[in-house]
Amino acid sequence: MSAAAILLTGVGKRYDIVSSFAALTKTVAADPNPLAPAQYAAQIRARVPLIEDPEYVPALQALCAEHEVGAVIPLTDLDIEVLARAREEGHLPALVPSAEVARRTYDKYETHLLLGELGLPSPPTVLPQQEPESYPVMVKPRQGSGARSIHLAHDREQKDFFVDYVKEPTMVQRAMGGPEMSIDCLGDTQGRCLNAIPRTMEESRGGESIKGKVVHDEELIELGAKVMESLAVRGPATIQVFRDPEMGLGITDVNTRFGGAFPAPMYAALEGRTYPELIVRMASGETLQPHLGEFRAGRTFTRYYWQLELDENMQPTGREILPGGPSLERCKNR
Repeated sequence: MSAAAILLTGVGKRYDIVSSFAALTKTVAADPNPLAPAQYAAQIRARVPLIEDPEYVPALQALCAEHEVGAVIPLTDLDIEVLARAREEGHLPALVPSAEVARRTYDKYETHLLLGELGLPSPPTVLPQQEPESYPVMVKPRQGSGARSIHLAHDREQKDFFVDYVKEPTMVQRAMGGPEMSIDCLGDTQGRCLNAIPRTMEESRGGESIKGKVVHDEELIELGAKVMESLAVRGPATIQVFRDPEMGLGITDVNTRFGGAFPAPMYAALEGRTYPELIVRMASGETLQPHLGEFRAGRTFTRYYWQLELDENMQPTGREILPGGPSLERCKNR
C-alpha cells in the first residue's frame, strides 16, 4: 500500500513539522502567506484563502482531491474548529477533535469549565468581574496563543489594572507554583490515545518552548491519556500542566495541535513511531495500537532559527549563509 499524501494548513514557520512529513510522503503545505518559510519544505506549495473566507474549505477540498490526501493536519489554533466542522460534514479527512471540543479548547475559560465537567484537574479560574479565592493570579486572554498578554497580579488592584489593560476578553486563574510541564500526545481516528510523551519546559520564548527534556513520568503519561480520551481527540495535542506543591497537577492549556516543541517527541519516539509516521500510517488506512509510555526518556532538545533565500520568482536559491547548515560535526565538543 502506498502512503497517503498529507495536507498541512497554516504552516507558517513550522519547517520542522513540514520537513518531517515530507521525508515520509507527498506533503502539501497550505498557507495564505507566500513568504511562509515552512512551505518550502513540502513537495507541494499551495496558497489558499484566509480561514474566514467561504472559499477556504473548498480550496482545501480541491487540494485533497488533486493530491489524494489521506489526512489534513492544522499547525495553528486558528482553523481547528473550521476543519472539524468540515470533517463532520464529510468534506475533509481532517485529523482533529469534534467541532465542540475544538470550540471549547480554543477558549481558555471554556477549557477550564470543560475540564471540570470531566473531572480533570484545572486551577481555580474566574471571570474578571468575580473575585478569585486567593492571590497571586494570572490575568490571561481567553483566546490566543504564544503566551500573549499574560500578566501576573499579586492583589486585587493589580488584577483590575491588567483586566482593563488587556483589550480583549480575559479570565483570572490562580498562579500555579512548581515546574511547568507539557505532554505531547497523539490520538487515533477513534480518539484513543496512542502515546503521551511528557517533557520539561526549561525555557520558552513567546509561549513556545525552545529548551526542554523528555521525562518518563507515569502520572503525566496517565493524565495525558485521560485528557485525550475524555475529549476524544483525534490527531496531535499538547497539554500544559503545572505540578503545584499545594494543589498537585493542574492543567492550564489544551492545544489540539502539534506543540511548539515538536522536536521533543520526535527525538523520544521509538523507531517507526514518530508522530508523523503514525499519522501517515493512519492516513493510509492502517489501524494502530496504543503504546503508552514507550519512548526514550532523557532526550534534551535546544532549538535555533534558520532561514531561506528566495530569488526574484520566489523560488529557493539553495544558497546558505553557512554552507551545509549546522552539522553534527560542527556541534560536537572540541
